[in-house]
Amino acid sequence: MAASKTSLLLLQLSLLAAGVVSEDVIFHFENQCPYSIWLSSNPPIGDADPESPPDTLEIFIMPDTWTGSLWVRTKCSNDQDYHFTCETGDCGSGTIFCDSSPPALPVTLLNFAINNSVVHYDLSLIHGFNIPVRIQPDGGHLVDGGSGLCPTVDCVQDLSNVCPSFLVAKNKDGVYVGCYSACDALKSPEYCCSGWDCQPDYYSAKFKELCGLAHVYPRDNTPPTYGCTGFNTINVTFCPII
Repeated sequence: MAASKTSLLLLQLSLLAAGVVSEDVIFHFENQCPYSIWLSSNPPIGDADPESPPDTLEIFIMPDTWTGSLWVRTKCSNDQDYHFTCETGDCGSGTIFCDSSPPALPVTLLNFAINNSVVHYDLSLIHGFNIPVRIQPDGGHLVDGGSGLCPTVDCVQDLSNVCPSFLVAKNKDGVYVGCYSACDALKSPEYCCSGWDCQPDYYSAKFKELCGLAHVYPRDNTPPTYGCTGFNTINVTFCPII
């Protein structure tokens, strides 16, 4: 279960004193949303309890080598038969653990490639949006020929403001819970670009206007996928305060 920020700070200090942090890839997952979220990954990153109540911070030691996506599930509950489902990001497992199952769309994806002390990262709205998020390395510097500090990437705006009605994802009560990409919703070549000449469509361009640091279509490389090393932690904040 998630612990308080104070107890987790004490844990981090003890790890620093023991010299562990310098050898491990440490992720901080902070939930600033006013509701609980359930962290998910494909492939799995461990067996920790994925539920994060509001205003909690979790410290997670990531695998030495790992490539995959993270996302969060929202508005989750058990039915009368104890079948676990979520309004967004549901992975169909029927439990709180996803077991490598992909998420139901739309979903905000956080993509990472970890190779010991080097972490590549990007934020993707290619399959829609279900929650604001920020990826912010603490310290470190770029690799792969880059220079300077490891940049922050985020999408902190509410895309419901630009989501047309036919892309709106709703719960069983008809309430907005996320925004589909045009490709996933319409299944049309006009919006499902491929090849090296892939360009944003009208709707992905609208996503880009609000979330310029996220990738919004398959060949989007602005900004690039950053590679970072020498950092203290990778800080991931859900519903970051603007």
